[in-house]
Amino acid sequence: MSSTQILRGMARPPILYSKYRLMGFMNARHFHISTKLRTDGVFKELTEMRVRTPWIEALKKKQDEGIDPTKKSDIAATPPDRDLTPKRMADSYHRVVIPLAQDPWLLDNYLNADGHIRLGTIFMDLDALSGVIAYKHTGDSVTTVTAAVDRITINHPLKEICDLELSGQVTFATGRSSMEISIQVAKAPKQGGAPVHKEDVLMTCEFTMVSLDPNTKKPVAISPVKIETEEEKSLFSLGEKNYNTKKDRAKTGLRKQTPNDEESDLIHAMWLRQLEYHDPNNPLRKPPNTQYMSTTTLHSSQIMQPQYRNRHNFMIFGGYLLKTSFELAFCCAAAFSHSRPTFVSLDPSTFENPVPVGSVLYLKATVAYTEPATTSSASAGNDNPSSSSSSTRVQIRIDSKVRDIEHGSTKPTGQFNYTFLVERDIGVAPQTYEEFMIWVDARRRAGEGRGADGGGVEPGGRHAGERGVRVME
Repeated sequence: MSSTQILRGMARPPILYSKYRLMGFMNARHFHISTKLRTDGVFKELTEMRVRTPWIEALKKKQDEGIDPTKKSDIAATPPDRDLTPKRMADSYHRVVIPLAQDPWLLDNYLNADGHIRLGTIFMDLDALSGVIAYKHTGDSVTTVTAAVDRITINHPLKEICDLELSGQVTFATGRSSMEISIQVAKAPKQGGAPVHKEDVLMTCEFTMVSLDPNTKKPVAISPVKIETEEEKSLFSLGEKNYNTKKDRAKTGLRKQTPNDEESDLIHAMWLRQLEYHDPNNPLRKPPNTQYMSTTTLHSSQIMQPQYRNRHNFMIFGGYLLKTSFELAFCCAAAFSHSRPTFVSLDPSTFENPVPVGSVLYLKATVAYTEPATTSSASAGNDNPSSSSSSTRVQIRIDSKVRDIEHGSTKPTGQFNYTFLVERDIGVAPQTYEEFMIWVDARRRAGEGRGADGGGVEPGGRHAGERGVRVME
């Protein structure tokens, strides 16, 4: 059979063909010598901005020059006389519309098995967009990497498939190496350029990006932002507050200081309670709906392929790590609760070391902390979940590390913290000192999260915006 006959056999019937034309779904999958740029599931426009050189060409250049761009050099590449004039926030603004309601083949990349939007894929787009925004502010003479995700929260649930508008800009930069980028995901207005209504904002987040010299890998200064309006002043103040919060968190972290008095009392109370569980003369036993932390872990390992590289070609871009860690966290929460988790937030998470292409990434998911959805953290020290609550907030901690393919060296690459809501009365209990520290750290994040959410809890134990959020998983 000839290729012409094959193509004729694959053609749509005339009626169906006309139907698809009227619906605007003319996304035929043609045969090409060179396919469209679809390297990783990220929206094509963002991928094209991130991946600019085919992998085979980048690899050949590396081999021909004999220089490993992932290694540090003593010779700086950043021009010493760079223009660091303050820049307007609006100069870095970038907007992308993802036409999910118009393009069923594009929608394929964003749907899970139940027809819900895959949040992990949206997270990849968010990180890719933050990179685009960062380079609009810094220019191409520096290397900009994701240092942290301060928080991703659901403002209003997505209840239908629609076009999504991703937009953001640099909202905090003082002339040091770091900047904060604020991004929102919203239902795209039906008329291009129309303002987004507050109730159409689905998700908000802040990324912290750091600029490095491409050769030395050391931080370099960038332009500060210029404040021109009251709204920009408010955004800058919020970024400054987030910056100071991160500094305070680093100073009071459990690697720097011991748990405070309240936390020490909670740890001691849980330890005494577990002694009672194992006392043969005491009838008290561990509640059946409480699991020890050590039994909740899930692991994954995978080799890092070039399709997930960043714009500098030899490192994995942060969005892929967010997607991979989120999906493992989702699985961990599901295995722990034996129910379908509902995403609540990505809590403050950090990227420590880059992940080279060709390395092996190891992820470990642990149920770090639980609390009844209607219970404040002050009373959440008991490892026996409240029998009056039918739903539980579950915080999953993902620890990541990377090894070279020969497994000769290992580096931590980051810690990611996700909170889910499960329709179960269930709890987790630490046993070892390390687990108690994980529990305390997660408890602190849960307290910060309530503050970020405004502390408002609706009847039934759900924070505003959680209803119906299962469309996005």
